[in-house]
Amino acid sequence: MSALSLHQVSPSSAPLRLTRRGRIVLIGVPLVLLAVLLLSLSGLFHSPAKASDSAADLAVTPTVTVTVQSGQSLWAIAGAVAPDRDARDVVADIVQLNNLAAGTVLPGQQLFVPTH
Repeated sequence: MSALSLHQVSPSSAPLRLTRRGRIVLIGVPLVLLAVLLLSLSGLFHSPAKASDSAADLAVTPTVTVTVQSGQSLWAIAGAVAPDRDARDVVADIVQLNNLAAGTVLPGQQLFVPTH
């Protein structure tokens, strides 16, 4: 048999030292995370929500009120009110201005019609 010699290893009395790279990681990573958090919160509170960027989208559409006569359709009204514009665009504007779900109108119904 062979004999094994057992040596006791005494713990080192030198304190644990943090290297330069360790200090950078220990201090730098939390600082970077804090900076990202502050920039995110700053952006959240300093950038107001905008419904529209252009003033043209916010402009009020000039309109007149038209009473639908018997036998009239949206196409006839669009052609009479704005003969110089494409009737499809005028009909789309009328539907949007009056919140019409269907393209049908009834006699006596009041409609807002764009004048531009």
